[in-house]
Amino acid sequence: MKLSEINSLVELYFKKSEEIEGKKPFLKWLKPEKQTYNWQDITNRIFKLSHKIKSLINDGDRCLILSENRPYWLVSDIAVMNAGGISVPIFTTYSENDYEYILNDCKPSLIIVSNQNQFKKIKNFINPEVKKIISFEKIDTQSLLISDILNEKDFQKKINKNLKRNTPACIIYTSGTSGNPKGVILSHGGILANCEGAYELLKPLIKKKDPIFLTWLPLSHSYEHAVQFIQILLGAKVFYAESLEKLLSNMAIAKPTIMTAVPRFYQNLYNKISSNLNKQSGLKKILINKTIELGKKSLNKETLKINEKIINFICQTLVRKKIQKQFGGNLQAFVSGGGALDKNVGEFLNAVGLPTLQGYGLTETSPVVSCNLPGHIKVDTVGPPFKTNQVKIADDGEILVKGENVMLGYWKKENETNKILKNGWLHTGDIGEIDPNGYLKITDRKKDIIVSHGGDNISPSKIENAICNEEKIKQCLVYGDKKNYLVALIVVDKKDKNDSTIRSIIENNNKKLSIIEKIKKFKLIEEEFTIENGLMTPTLKLKRKKIIEKYKQDLENLYS
Repeated sequence: MKLSEINSLVELYFKKSEEIEGKKPFLKWLKPEKQTYNWQDITNRIFKLSHKIKSLINDGDRCLILSENRPYWLVSDIAVMNAGGISVPIFTTYSENDYEYILNDCKPSLIIVSNQNQFKKIKNFINPEVKKIISFEKIDTQSLLISDILNEKDFQKKINKNLKRNTPACIIYTSGTSGNPKGVILSHGGILANCEGAYELLKPLIKKKDPIFLTWLPLSHSYEHAVQFIQILLGAKVFYAESLEKLLSNMAIAKPTIMTAVPRFYQNLYNKISSNLNKQSGLKKILINKTIELGKKSLNKETLKINEKIINFICQTLVRKKIQKQFGGNLQAFVSGGGALDKNVGEFLNAVGLPTLQGYGLTETSPVVSCNLPGHIKVDTVGPPFKTNQVKIADDGEILVKGENVMLGYWKKENETNKILKNGWLHTGDIGEIDPNGYLKITDRKKDIIVSHGGDNISPSKIENAICNEEKIKQCLVYGDKKNYLVALIVVDKKDKNDSTIRSIIENNNKKLSIIEKIKKFKLIEEEFTIENGLMTPTLKLKRKKIIEKYKQDLENLYS
C-alpha cells in the first residue's frame, strides 16, 4: 500500500481490511467480560453505523464523540468520516465551561456518547442544531442505541469516494493551557502524512514481532487519535486499557510491543522504578548501579571494554529482563510525545531496558513533527523530522514547520490562524536548534519563558522537571517573571511536609543550576494540580496561568 496515493483515512481503513484475514483479532477492551473484535466484526459495524449516520447528517456536519477509550470509539470515528461528517472528539475530563464552550463553538449535528455518566456532563449544553444522539449504553434521553443500529438488516456497504486528502477529517480542540480551547482542523492528508512518517520509524520494530499496542492516552488527544490510524496501517492488535490505575496489570495481560504516552507517565514510571531500586542493598545494589551505568554508556554509543560487556550481559539477564517482564516482556518501544521528556528520565528508562523514543509535535501538526529512531536514540533531542514535513529555525530561534501535516486552520478563528500560519509555515512557539546530524532539539518554549528583572530568559519547565525527579516531590511550578529571583510552589504528600527535608532537596538541586535558575524560596502545598480541579490539562500539562491566578498571593508573599 502506497500511502501517498491514499485519499482518505476511510480509504486507508478499508484497503487494510481487504488485505487482512477477517478473523484476525483487532480490538479488545480490557474490561472484564469484554469481547475481542476481529477485523470483520469492526468492518461490518463501521458500515452499519456509517449508513445510519449518513441518513442523519449533511456532508461537513460536525459529529461530537464523547467516550472513554473502547472499540466503539474507533468504529464511530471512521463511520462519521465515511458518512461525510467531521469528527469532533472531546475529552471526558473537561470542565463544565469547556463543554459549554465547545458545543457552542462547533455546533454539532450529531452527538455520539458512551453512557449516562458522560451524557450528564453535556446534557445542559446541547444546542437545537443537534439532530440526534447515538449512545453506546442507555441514557436518560431519547437516543439511538448503537446495539439497535447494529442489529438493523437494511444497510449499504458503501465506501465514501468523495473524500480528498485536503478534506477536513476532524476538529481536535487544544488543551487550553491558557484561555478557551481552540478547534484545530486537521485534514485526511495531514494524518496520512503522519502515518507515513511513523511507518518509516516503526518499520524496524514490526519486522521483529507482530505489533501489539496498549492504548491508554485518550483517543480525543491528537496524538492517540493519529496513533489509531498507524495501528490500522500496521495491522496491529490493539488493547484499550481499563484505567491509569490498572495500567501495569493491563500491560502484563496485553504484553504490548509499542506503547505511546505523555512525559508525565514516564516521569511517574521513573520515580516508581528508581524508588524500588533504591531500596535494594549489597550485591543487588551494585548490580543495579552497573546496569544503569553501562546502559547509559551503550545508549551514548560508548565502546564497552571486554569486562564491561560481560557485566552488561549479566545485567541484561538479571536486571533488565526482570524489569521488562513487569511490562509484559515484549516491549520494543515506549514513544513519548505531548511535551518535553526530562533527559534524566529518558536516559534512565533506556538504561534499564525500556527503550524510550522521544518525539515532538503539536495538535496543529497532526500531530508529530519528529521522533527518535530505534537504535539511534539521542535522549536530549526529539529526533530527526519526519520526511513528510519540513522544519527550519527562524532568526529568533523559533521552530517553524511546513507540510501536508500542518492544520487547515483554527475553527472559526481566522485571526488566530493568521497569527500562527504565515506563508505556509506554522510558527510553533517552541525554541530549538538542529544538530549536525539533523536531530531537532527543543531548548525552550516562547510562551513559558520567564524573563527576570535583569532581562535573563529562564525556562521554568527545565527546572520543574529536575525538581520533580526527586522522590518526595510530586509536582512543582516555578514563578518569577520580572522578579529578582525565582520561587516555587512544591506539591508534596502530607507525610512529607517536612520543611527541612524539602529544603535540602531544593538546595541540592540548586547546585546543578546557574545563578539565575536557582530557587530562592518556595511554598509547600498539599493540593495536587489535577484535571478535576482545573489546574492541569487532559494531557497532563500544568495550566500555568490558572495555577498562578489561584496562588498569586502566596507566590507574591515569597518576595516580601
